[in-house]
Amino acid sequence: MRCCFSAHLPALAALSAFPGPCEVLRSGARLAPALLRSASAAVRRVRSWHPDDLTAVNLELVTLTEDRAVITWYTGIPGTDDGLGHPLPAITEGEVVYGTHPARLNRSASEGRATAHHQVELTDLEPGQTYYYQARSRAVAATPTSLHLVSGNAVGTSAFGLGSGGGPYSFTTPQPPPGRHLLSIALCNDLHLGETTAGLVGGIPLLRGVGQQPGRAPYPELMSRALVAEARRRGADLLLAGGDISAGGSAHDLGEARRILDGFGAHGEDYFVVRGNHDRSKDDAFNTTFPGGGEGPGYFSRDLGGLRIIGLDTYAKSGNGADAGGLGAEQLAWFQGQLRQQPDQPTLVFGHHPLTVRDSLFPVTRGQCLERRQARALVDAYASAPGVFLHHAGHTHRNKRTMLTRAPHVTHQEVAAAKEYPGGFTLVRIHSGGYALNHFKAGDVAARQWSERSRRVAAGLWPHHALGRSVTDRNSVRAHDLSGVMALAGRE
Repeated sequence: MRCCFSAHLPALAALSAFPGPCEVLRSGARLAPALLRSASAAVRRVRSWHPDDLTAVNLELVTLTEDRAVITWYTGIPGTDDGLGHPLPAITEGEVVYGTHPARLNRSASEGRATAHHQVELTDLEPGQTYYYQARSRAVAATPTSLHLVSGNAVGTSAFGLGSGGGPYSFTTPQPPPGRHLLSIALCNDLHLGETTAGLVGGIPLLRGVGQQPGRAPYPELMSRALVAEARRRGADLLLAGGDISAGGSAHDLGEARRILDGFGAHGEDYFVVRGNHDRSKDDAFNTTFPGGGEGPGYFSRDLGGLRIIGLDTYAKSGNGADAGGLGAEQLAWFQGQLRQQPDQPTLVFGHHPLTVRDSLFPVTRGQCLERRQARALVDAYASAPGVFLHHAGHTHRNKRTMLTRAPHVTHQEVAAAKEYPGGFTLVRIHSGGYALNHFKAGDVAARQWSERSRRVAAGLWPHHALGRSVTDRNSVRAHDLSGVMALAGRE
């Protein structure tokens, strides 16, 4: 006979998915003014407008490497509203003028076609050089995406130009990773095939989700296809998909995901997949669609030219999917044994749930990361394994780089969801003496349209959470001895 307490365990587990009072108060103090402003803007009368009027907004420095920068912005018709508090698109040209002095912007780059969803790439930049730039459309300077709720900066690596109403803004290119380039790996997660509404945010009441416009392709499919194409275009040799491949674990949605990912290459050779909490189902469709053939039903280790890739199933447990992630005792023991056997081998670990969630705009619940004791066990294992250099996680739908205090040689990188703003993936460029992490948005026109539309998730507050509060949350370089890794055959 069960005791009364055990009879209530399912209900208690469900309650644990909700944020605690302190988390609610902390986030509420930051979010309430912005939510009120958003609600006020939504009920304002739309003023008259002229087709030649233009506003250039949402400027972002998305990607920054040692020799290139990708800059995006949006042009709209002021005074109009698409129903989500966003101006209707104004299709026009776009250019970025830039230089090494704010008073001498003597170089320019532009797009090949008129659009409202601008993406300009600056190339042939010098490593370690400070540049100043201004993005323009029809002589109107673009203004930055505001990240004031998180004290962030969307447009540069310094505060230069912030508050100016159009720039110029500034960034300094990093030095390249040391040594010879060996291979590149695309990191992605949260494709959510089968989802129809983005931004149904648990724990935050009364936030309307955002759906696709009538007549357009389902956004999880178009974003996933655009991701695969962009990853190949950017030179990815491998792709790692870190869970929540589907919205609900159905065989149909997982099958569609398999067909899309097969466009990158062969499963188990060119790309690897792990399960997320959304992928669980009674018929175990995930493991049928993506058979592991590895050490366990959902976890594995692969040696690819000296680089060890470990995939973890971070929801190997019973539950409602909203509680903390868990590996299970068998998988945890296997993982610890892997690192003990070869602690110095260059190793990249990926799994759906993060080990820790810090500096979140929204309330942090237990369900946002791996169960605390298991997360601590993983970090302890990393501390004794100097070969581990990167832990890739999804689930939080944001770009966030965290250094693990007890294992400072490991970068813990949360990657934004593939399915919605900002969309895309993070490219790991592995060199013999280190590596770079760079976030790329999908360049497909339809993907850019959806990315812009879905920034209205959470009443327009989503960029504060998802983009990354700094350029270095989505673009970074670290030194690490990876000389034991060989370039993959035929891909050098």
